[in-house]
Amino acid sequence: MRFTLGFTRLFVGVLFIFSGLIKANDPMGLSYKMQEFFEIWGMDFLNDYTLAFSILMIAFEIIAGVAVLVGWQFQLFSWMLFLLIIFFTFLTGYAVFSGKIKECGCFGDCIKLQANESFAKDLVLLVMTGFLLYKRNSINSFFPKNLSAGILLLITVASFGMQFYVLRNLPIVDCLPYKVGLTIQEQMKIPSGAVPDSSVITFVYSRQGKEVEFDAEHFPADFSDSLYTFVRRYDKLIREGNAKPPIKDFVIISPTGNDTTQSVLNDPETQWILFAKSFDSQHEDWVNDVKKYATMASQNNIRFMAVTSDAEGLTQLFASNDINLPIMKGDLVAIKTAARSNPTLYHLEKGKIIAKYGKAQLKGLDSQFKGKQQD
Repeated sequence: MRFTLGFTRLFVGVLFIFSGLIKANDPMGLSYKMQEFFEIWGMDFLNDYTLAFSILMIAFEIIAGVAVLVGWQFQLFSWMLFLLIIFFTFLTGYAVFSGKIKECGCFGDCIKLQANESFAKDLVLLVMTGFLLYKRNSINSFFPKNLSAGILLLITVASFGMQFYVLRNLPIVDCLPYKVGLTIQEQMKIPSGAVPDSSVITFVYSRQGKEVEFDAEHFPADFSDSLYTFVRRYDKLIREGNAKPPIKDFVIISPTGNDTTQSVLNDPETQWILFAKSFDSQHEDWVNDVKKYATMASQNNIRFMAVTSDAEGLTQLFASNDINLPIMKGDLVAIKTAARSNPTLYHLEKGKIIAKYGKAQLKGLDSQFKGKQQD
């Protein structure tokens, strides 16, 4: 029993720390996953708070995992972990049985689990955390009380600090399809060897006031135009494949409404693209840097543009700060993936991502816009 308790404690603690650290690498990803759940449940009013929820949940996972290993305040943390895993099991169970959520984001974009895999994991953890809760009186702290409290305080500061850093910069480990070194055009293609969806054409007919469905190989024995009235036909999914490109919905639309995606990505000249999705005020702290680089790019014949899902808002922001930069429109979902920091600046060459810079990294890029002399 002692070995079982020790193993369970080690496994649960390490797994929660691992899960928290992976999500702390990209708290915006968990925030967007929360929004996906809220939108399905008709709770869109909570979307403005998902980032705060994400940060708190991630920090708690890391802190609770360390608390389990250290044994500090185990009476409290055993209950909190058990309640948390009940909540996670509900979410993954809902994803599995509703079929509305394919991936639950348990380990972020670095380790993608299908909903059924996440649900199975949570069921195992539910049993293990329940066991720890039952044996909570048998677990003591490894360290003196003050040292344990100090360790937890340090972990708390580090977990929040890491998330603050990546939100202003970019994920430390980039697991997204917009990783430096990749070519966007290639990421927009279906991977070779991918399995397409399997579907069958299904007919819907009305017979004596009731709708009946069947495919081409299973027509009713009494089928005739006098008994059956055609209603509609549709493709019924039999088996879902994986023939989906890593990057979907990436578009660059000009102010006149033209799709310029391919012309931008295939342009042999260097491209600088500022991706931005929202604007909190008319005095964003990155505006002055963008204004400076826009001027330098114009003077050196370097192509520089902004892509946003809120063209009207960005136009007002640039106008109020006297910034002369072409503003293109893009898909919000694609921008959310491309710009984990708001904004994010990309350096492209023929669609290949040479570098990208988060909000806090926008200063000190002057030399990047001085490399080409005006003709």
